[in-house]
Amino acid sequence: MPGIFADRSLKPTDKMLSETLGKSYELWQAIRNALAETYGPLTEEWKFYGSNSGWTLKLLLKKRNLFFFFPSKKFFRIAFVFGDDAVRQVEHSSLPAAMIQELKNAKRYAEGRGLRLEVRKKADVNDIVTLTAIKVRN
Repeated sequence: MPGIFADRSLKPTDKMLSETLGKSYELWQAIRNALAETYGPLTEEWKFYGSNSGWTLKLLLKKRNLFFFFPSKKFFRIAFVFGDDAVRQVEHSSLPAAMIQELKNAKRYAEGRGLRLEVRKKADVNDIVTLTAIKVRN
C-alpha cells in the first residue's frame, strides 16, 4: 500500500497533515508539545523514501534521530530504533507488556531493535513520550 503522501513533488504541510490525520492530529500536537517542553527545540525533517512509503518525518533532537513519523488516514505510526541499553530500560519500564514483548522479539540489526506503534488514543501519547525519554537517555 503506498504511503499516504506518495507524491514526491508535494512535501506535506501542517494543513495537509491536519486534514489527513483528523482528530488524531491533536495527538501528534500533544507529542510535539510534550517533547519540545521537555527537550527544547526539535527538528522535523520530511524525507521522501519512495512511493511505497511516501513522505516520512524524522524527529531529531539536535542531530540525533528520535523516531520516524508515518502519517496515515485518521491515525499515524511512530517507529523507534533502540540500542541494547534502551531495550533493557524498556523491559524494566511500566510500559504495556505487549509492547515490551514486541520489542524483545524484534529482529536485532546493527543500529538496534525496531518498534512501530500506531497512535490512536491519549494513552498512546504517554507511551511515545516515555519511549522517547528512554531513547534520549541511551
